[in-house]
Amino acid sequence: MRTLIIEDNHELASLLAERLGARGIDSDIAGGIAEADDHMAVGQFDVIMLDLGLPDGDGIDWLRSLPADRPPVLILSARSTLDDRVTGLDTGADDYLVKPAEIDEIAARLRALIRRPGRRDPVVLTVGDVTFDTTTRQAELSGRPLAIGRKEADFLEILLRNAGKVVPRERIEGALYSAADPVTPNALEAVASRLRRRFAEVGEDDILHTVRGVGYLFGNRRVS
Repeated sequence: MRTLIIEDNHELASLLAERLGARGIDSDIAGGIAEADDHMAVGQFDVIMLDLGLPDGDGIDWLRSLPADRPPVLILSARSTLDDRVTGLDTGADDYLVKPAEIDEIAARLRALIRRPGRRDPVVLTVGDVTFDTTTRQAELSGRPLAIGRKEADFLEILLRNAGKVVPRERIEGALYSAADPVTPNALEAVASRLRRRFAEVGEDDILHTVRGVGYLFGNRRVS
């Protein structure tokens, strides 16, 4: 399970990510609405955990702006009145917890949300001869499976969702690495290298391009 934690208290967000990670739940962190939008643009999340009082806007307004096929949303907020909870749920939140909350209950509610019926259908991304199943995390080239790890799968998904466009490396790093799994120098280059190697193994060596000083582009054309 992959969760987007939208929380401007960095210490709290990091602690949540660490403790959820110990329970098998991977987390990315956004400190505000703009950062959350960046994560949503390049990443795929099973569930969102949303604070309401954010530095660049109100979480309720952001929740209203989300498309109908968004992941389920758990509000985790210090706003504790009945009106606050009713407003959050009526606006579209799938669950609501008041801070402070026990980590085991948070984890249990996140797991419950992704078990609910009516979640988004599995998505298969297709670009040229490349397909990627966002549910099974399996990739293929012309029907031949690609043996890729979790980070390579996450990287490939971002590239496929932005095929033909240069994706800035900082956006990719923000989607791939969380506070519990911090990015290290050259980490992204290593992931890109492994992914290129996997494509080369099945006969494709001209599909993932580095745009020096900017980011990465996916597609069968060279970039200078």
